[in-house]
Amino acid sequence: MIQAENITDLTGRTAVVIGGTSGLGRAIATGLARSGANVVAAGRRLELIEEVCAEIESLGRETLRHTVDVSKRESIDLLRDAVIDRFKGVDILVNAAGRTARTASANVEEAEWTAIIDTNLNGMLRACQSFYEPLKKSGSGRIVNIASLASFVAFHEVAAYGASKAGALALTRSLGCEWARDGINVNAIVPGVFPTELNEKLLNGTERGREILMRTPMKRFGRTEEITGAAVFLSSAAASFITGQSIAVDGGFLASGVNS
Repeated sequence: MIQAENITDLTGRTAVVIGGTSGLGRAIATGLARSGANVVAAGRRLELIEEVCAEIESLGRETLRHTVDVSKRESIDLLRDAVIDRFKGVDILVNAAGRTARTASANVEEAEWTAIIDTNLNGMLRACQSFYEPLKKSGSGRIVNIASLASFVAFHEVAAYGASKAGALALTRSLGCEWARDGINVNAIVPGVFPTELNEKLLNGTERGREILMRTPMKRFGRTEEITGAAVFLSSAAASFITGQSIAVDGGFLASGVNS
């Protein structure tokens, strides 16, 4: 009997998930580990790093406990150097760090706007630049950026978040084209609406949440584990000829017109 090759197997690969200690980032980190990768899930809070690293180790994978602050280039560089020292290289980078706030655009203060742009977009660029050389050295480097429905459509009173995520998608396209010659594939996942620590207060039992469900053909929010398939695929040999693209995991939201 002929057996099909598992081209999404990540055994022997080293992945770094920045923002990998909670929400979708954590689901992606553990999903990559289940697919065979050694995974470093980094974030700002050490207690959350301990939790997710213990989960990764329980799956039989290796990891490293290290904090990171995407607003500081030196912090990202220190993470990179620690990973290379431990694993001798990096094959996969996932940029999942993010923040948001709901404020009417007429009233949003420049400090809030700048902080959101700095985390969601500038931090993504810093990480991509910092890990560029080891990903190039890998020969089959993968970058997976977390974009948003707000990369495509407007959500009420989160203009800073929307601008940052539209920028993240543009950055993904640009790096995908520029770095293809270096053997680095750069793609994005566009999550639909997944209740997490970042947004659950905006969704659960609110008019905003009800409207989103009305516009989602599957009539439900996503479950965090449902994001992992796209992340594993884009990190694997199965996506070797895909770069500068985005995959929506959104229950049909972006494809939807009238649903009743």
